[in-house]
Amino acid sequence: MSAQKILNREGLKQRVAAWRRAGESITLTNGCFDLLHVGHVRYLHAAKQLGGRLIVAINSDDSVLALKGEGRPLMPADERAEILSALADVDAVVIFPERDVQALIREIRPDVHAKGTDYTADTVPERDVVAEAFAVRVNQLLAVDGLLVLQLQEHLGG
Repeated sequence: MSAQKILNREGLKQRVAAWRRAGESITLTNGCFDLLHVGHVRYLHAAKQLGGRLIVAINSDDSVLALKGEGRPLMPADERAEILSALADVDAVVIFPERDVQALIREIRPDVHAKGTDYTADTVPERDVVAEAFAVRVNQLLAVDGLLVLQLQEHLGG
């Protein structure tokens, strides 16, 4: 089942079109999800509660390296996608090569773009495209308990 959730960009566009024809709304969230922890799980559950189908866009290995630096990602993108696709709250996973999801937002036009509290309205990288005439609502999800990836790396000796 989870393999059917991992889609390329074209497959995602087709799936979104089918969901829209069925009257479903689309929530998009994104990130590196380099080392999945309970905070991620709670965040994704909160994003799913915003309604409709939840799409998780994950940064490609090259974009994680560009964003996070040497030694990252800790896990390859296909493994990160497989883990995320196994979560019940996640309806689709797509890997994107860009540093942010502006192009993907333009392509699928989600109803909601969910971001964590590590961003503010001024620091969301996709704020300009979200502000365009797409009527996309940005929801900032409340902070959740859980260790940060850097804390986990230190704890695991990474």
